Amino acid sequence: MQKVINAHCHIYPASIAERAVQGIADFYSIKIGLNGMTDDLIKDGSKVGVVHYIVHSVATKPTQVKSINEFISSEVNSHPGLFTGFGTLHPDSEDLEGDLKHLLDLGLKGVKIHPDFQFFSLEEDRAIRLGEMVRDAGIPILTHCGDFRYKLSNPEQFETFIKALPGLKIIGAHLGGWSVWDDALNRIAGKYDILVDCCSCFGFMAPEQSVELIRAYGAERVLWGTDYPTWEHENEMMLFNKLDLTDEERSLILYDNAAKLLKLEE
Repeated sequence: MQKVINAHCHIYPASIAERAVQGIADFYSIKIGLNGMTDDLIKDGSKVGVVHYIVHSVATKPTQVKSINEFISSEVNSHPGLFTGFGTLHPDSEDLEGDLKHLLDLGLKGVKIHPDFQFFSLEEDRAIRLGEMVRDAGIPILTHCGDFRYKLSNPEQFETFIKALPGLKIIGAHLGGWSVWDDALNRIAGKYDILVDCCSCFGFMAPEQSVELIRAYGAERVLWGTDYPTWEHENEMMLFNKLDLTDEERSLILYDNAAKLLKLEE
């Protein structure tokens, strides 16, 4: 079986998981059958051969940053070799420098932000400042991209963020523009030195459109993921397998690119 890395997974403590998952379901008007907890993630991922996961969560308030990062770190430490943890930051924190230092001290390897949940635009000075700090720390940033309902993380705002932060390792979620993929194709794909993940995409696009966008970025820049707990691994793999890609492209997307990013083969 092809080895797989799931590069986009949200996980939550048992005490808040049900509420957090329902919040995602309500935000996107979907039904979610997974529970958002670590054991469920591993069980579901095993069905398609996942051998490693990038796990994270997002602070919707600055006061949540510390506890979320400590939770993600504890889950990484409890599953050696299986998880890479990305921490969270909030641009409105009163001590952004301290939050980043704490994140690094916990051993987290990147930062996840979600402008649409955290209520800031990627074009704003506070977003650029956060990006500069992450760049100076030498770790990657994974940002949600796109939503036709808002103008916070769409390709227009994402492009400003990219241009303002040369040298920052950026991963644009959802092929750089969830629900606004034509704009991502025209503005972002193939034009910048970034990575993208492809979670929450294939169920919304024709296979031909997905392949066009993947090849516009270059398969060597695309990471596979499920946006856990939003979608089940088997369904996302089924949709991926419908794409007319070469074996080399599949291997790059499913494992090789993420392994290189995370330095798993060294």
